[in-house]
Amino acid sequence: MLAGVGISLEIQSESRHEIVGIVKEVGSNVSRFKVGDHVGVGTYVNSCKECGYCFRIPDDYPSALAAPLLCAGITVYNSMMRRGMNQPGKSLGVIGLGDLGHMAVKFGKAFGLKITVFRTSISKKEEALSVLGADNFVVCSDQEQMKAVSKSLDFIIDTSSGDHPFDPYMSLLKTAGVLVLVAFPSEVKFSPANLNLGMKSISGRITGGMRVTQEMLDFCAAHKIFPKIELIPIQHVNEALERLINKDVRYRFVIDIENSLK
Repeated sequence: MLAGVGISLEIQSESRHEIVGIVKEVGSNVSRFKVGDHVGVGTYVNSCKECGYCFRIPDDYPSALAAPLLCAGITVYNSMMRRGMNQPGKSLGVIGLGDLGHMAVKFGKAFGLKITVFRTSISKKEEALSVLGADNFVVCSDQEQMKAVSKSLDFIIDTSSGDHPFDPYMSLLKTAGVLVLVAFPSEVKFSPANLNLGMKSISGRITGGMRVTQEMLDFCAAHKIFPKIELIPIQHVNEALERLINKDVRYRFVIDIENSLK
């Protein structure tokens, strides 16, 4: 704790670089938080312990589930809100179904959108449709399935970090449609004609500031939106890293700091 300024946290859960815990001490100049408050520290902050970087977690929202919202959750939510992807009745395509993708589906359903999930294989079809509530599932390597949804989407949010072509997806957008890239493929290539002829646009977005992060946390609490996680003790972190390399996680590992150190 920084004397007179900061706060001291009892860490409960951590998800890669997001921390959630309970305030144990506060400095004399702290006005936003008090001892016992449920708070989180988001990504790109380091651990300077300045209270200005903390977000208030709704009291009834579980710590382990809140941690991923401070990275994957806010990245998707901010992208969708800034590009108007919260209009009921509109159609949204979600490329990929990992930690970002499954949050895009959850937010999209809460916004009242019609959701189509795009994957390279059929492996997560049942989960996308029955568990997450997507309306449609398309195997992107199947030309007939792709043709069936041509020019049908108002928005696409691309959560796939693997290299993949963009032109096939641009052709699925309606006139003036928007594709937002929130992942990190090594390169992005597409024909300018796919933008110019349909007045379409492509943009990028990552994480968000204090105001929109707090808005997102409150929205998730109000609408009972919870990321799917696997809670692990800190002693299993090396095993989790190996599984992460092998893409054996649905959809985010969260380290249970509180119980690991007892």
